[in-house]
Amino acid sequence: MSLDSRGGNGIEVVHRGSEAAGPVDVLRRFRLDQRTAIVTGASSGLGRRFARVLADAGADVYAAARRVDRLEELSAADHRIRAVRCDVADETDRRRLVECAVSETGRVDILVNNAGVAGPPLAENEEIEDFAAALDVNVLAAFHLSKLVGKHMCAARVGNIVNVASILGTVSGAPFGGAGYGASKGALIALTRELAGQWGSMSVRVNALAPGWFRTEMTASVFANAEASAWVTEKTMLNRAGDEGELDGALLFLASDAASYCTGQVLTVDGGWTAQ
Repeated sequence: MSLDSRGGNGIEVVHRGSEAAGPVDVLRRFRLDQRTAIVTGASSGLGRRFARVLADAGADVYAAARRVDRLEELSAADHRIRAVRCDVADETDRRRLVECAVSETGRVDILVNNAGVAGPPLAENEEIEDFAAALDVNVLAAFHLSKLVGKHMCAARVGNIVNVASILGTVSGAPFGGAGYGASKGALIALTRELAGQWGSMSVRVNALAPGWFRTEMTASVFANAEASAWVTEKTMLNRAGDEGELDGALLFLASDAASYCTGQVLTVDGGWTAQ
């Protein structure tokens, strides 16, 4: 249904509602059938879950990480998941990952830059090498992979990238954060906005997902520390850390047509941590 009217300047304005009467199949926009996705850091934690979520929505998923034995477990459980050994810190591996997906499916529709590393929580204990490693994996690798898939996405005029950032890219994590980690995640958010601006005219969307405190291998030391664990609970409005699965909806939203008019944004899922 549409409503036509005349604006004050005489220009015809068309207000569009639903195309036809009847139920709206909203869940269809979350489906990823016949799409190819790449998820880095997929051997454990959030990345492992992300690969399963995208595959369950119908995508053919190239799950990438260094620990290929864990990836093969994922692949054995779901025929839509393909295990690819990849160290994202290695340029050759990054190229090989994208070439593998393109050569086998002819396309890359979704890239989830999830692989990441963290350094020591205290800046005085963080060596220059630790800081550089965080930038190398968390930012440089994400940029290069985005550039590699962006070439195909821009040519096809379709595709989207989800950069997995962190609330520590927007606020301080002291005393349990990390200088290199926070700096790299802040840079990843800035990169997200810049790529969204450059590629938006070619219908390529780039967004960031910023999780709060979730129990993963990377955060194991935080939750093993009674003081740190209590600190997370106290500073989170929901008074708890995030549970596995509580990022599913946010990831699927950004990766699917449900977010077709969303780009350059940071979707924060943190139990209210940053709202205080």
